[in-house]
Formats: sequence, structure tokens, C-alpha cells
Amino acid sequence: MPEEHDSVPRREFDSYQVPEDWEEDGESEETENQEETSTVAAEDYELRQEEPEEGDMVLTCPECESQRFEEDSAQGELVCVECGTIIDEDRIDDSAEYRAFNEAEREKKARAGQPLTYTKHDMGVSTEIGKGSGELYKVSGEKRAQYYRLRKWHKRLTKSKDRNLGFALSELNSMISNLNLPESVHEEVARLYEKAVDQGLVRGRSMESIISALLYIVARKQGTPRTLDEISDASGIEKREIGRAYRYVARELGLRILPAKPQDYVPRFAGKLQLSGEVQARARNILEEAREKDLLSGKGPTGLAAAALYIAAVLEGEKRTQREVADVVGVTEVTIRNRYKELAEKLGLEEELEEMGN
Repeated sequence: MPEEHDSVPRREFDSYQVPEDWEEDGESEETENQEETSTVAAEDYELRQEEPEEGDMVLTCPECESQRFEEDSAQGELVCVECGTIIDEDRIDDSAEYRAFNEAEREKKARAGQPLTYTKHDMGVSTEIGKGSGELYKVSGEKRAQYYRLRKWHKRLTKSKDRNLGFALSELNSMISNLNLPESVHEEVARLYEKAVDQGLVRGRSMESIISALLYIVARKQGTPRTLDEISDASGIEKREIGRAYRYVARELGLRILPAKPQDYVPRFAGKLQLSGEVQARARNILEEAREKDLLSGKGPTGLAAAALYIAAVLEGEKRTQREVADVVGVTEVTIRNRYKELAEKLGLEEELEEMGN
């Protein structure tokens, strides 16, 4: 529900410029004796009149000498509340052109420039002198030389941290795109990488390994995990190096990472295998039942997710071969076969699977 007075136009009395012919030498007796802020409520607006400080000019109605006014933003007029005299007209409405009925809508629709973001080395607020020649041929030689000098000094004055962040965040953007990760992961990884740079954790290590480690951590933390093989393929860094960087940054930044859950891998693997929502739901139920019977401990989450999807696909009549599942998940057929046998036996699904398989 919209809050009271949310649709009331903004009124700024302090910024109103008093015409010179309306200025008065003295102040009214009522204004001099007023000590507290008074509020006058009308049908569709609220007026606030504050005690003027010494030296301030006070707008007064030339007809009734009232100092209470209503601003009609639709008509562009300033009207005296007491006698209805139009004090000013053709006023410029500097309020927002959109309509908002509550604070959430107002904040969402507000446009005040690009928001700050950690995904850019300068938080998205600074400028840069371009490298292209553009239309420099149209300007004089003196101006062209000045442009080149400015660009040279701009480069010289750029801090090493900004240069590092510029290269690293460009690499991060490419990896986020390749791994199809959400913007929330992108923002958090960029924030943690800048924190790592400030603490000197990147010195002596490749920025790609640190970014890969942070991606592995944040993606798992936000419920969109990626395997080390996927991150290694996207970054070109060996899994062993990513693992070392992962342990290092987790310790130095105090990041507590819980083991990934097999359920988190199900939607992505099912999408790649073109399996229906019913298969995904069945696979989740299988994994949940296996968790209740303590069948998941000590086993890789990707292998368990692959086996659960394989079982669910067979039960729902959308069978995929173990080779197809293994290629998508990135595990061996032997792993899927072992996890499949364990889950089918412990959950009592052997007869149903045999029946559906025939």
C-alpha cells in the first residue's frame, strides 16, 4: 500500500528566489516571535515553516502578508494558502518525471548515474583518456600534442593497484561469461580479489590462479558450484595450482567453505542432458533420501549427482547412457556405475530400475 503523502510533489522553500520588488526591510511580528517549527496540513499536502535565521529573506504574500504557500507542480504555480493569490507562475518542476508510490519504487526508478560496482577497477566512476585517434585530424597540431601529453600523464599517474585490477577484472569477466555464472558471483569475486590485493596476497602469485580460487569458493558458497575441471578449462590454470591458491586465500581471508551439496549440481547437469523437471525433482528426492540414510559422506558430489540423475532418468522414462552422463558431468563411467549400484541397493530401487530398464 502506498504510504501517506507519497504522491505529494516535492517542495523546496529554501531554494525559492524572492523577486527583488517583494523584499521587505522588516519581518512580521508573527515571524519574530515564532520559536518552533510549525506544520500546516492541507487536504493533499503538508507545509513546513521554520523560523528564519538572522539575515534570511522571508517570502511574504503581497495581499495578506501570509508566509504559507502551496506549490502546484502540475500548473507550475506558487499559491498563497490564506488568500489564494498566485505568487509565482511558470515555475520549473525539477522533480522526477516518473511516478512512484512507495520508497521501493522510488529507489528502483531513480536515475542518478551508473551504480558503483566492484567489477570495475575504478568502481565505475572515473574517466579515461581514450587510445583511439578519433577525429584528432580536425584539430590543430597544438591541441593534438596536448591530447597526447594528457594521455601519457594519465597513464603515468595510474597506480599499480589500478593496473592490476584492470587486467584481473577483465580476465574475471571472461571467466564469468564462459562458466555462465550469475552477476552476484561476479560482484563478490571482484570484491574479494580487491581485498586480496590490498592485503598483498597476490604478490608472487599469478592473478589467474587467485581469481580461479575465489571463483571456486564464491560459486560454491552461493549455491552455483563449478567443478575444478570446469574452472581449470575456463582459466587455463592447472587444477593443482588452483587448489594451492584456494587453500591459501581461504586461510588468509578467513573464508569458511562448506562442502558442496550434490543437489546443487542437479539443475545444471540436467539442463545439459536435456532432462525434464520431473527427472530433476526425482533426482533431488533420491539424494535427499540418501542424505537421511547417511549415504553421501566421503563421496564426491558430482559423482553422486550424476548417479542420481541417471537413476531418475531411467525411472521417469528418459533414459540416458552412462557414457552420456559421464561426458557431461566430467567423471568416469566407473564412478557413475559404483554410485548407481550403492544408491539403488541402499534405497531399494533395484527392482523398479530393472523393470523400467526392460
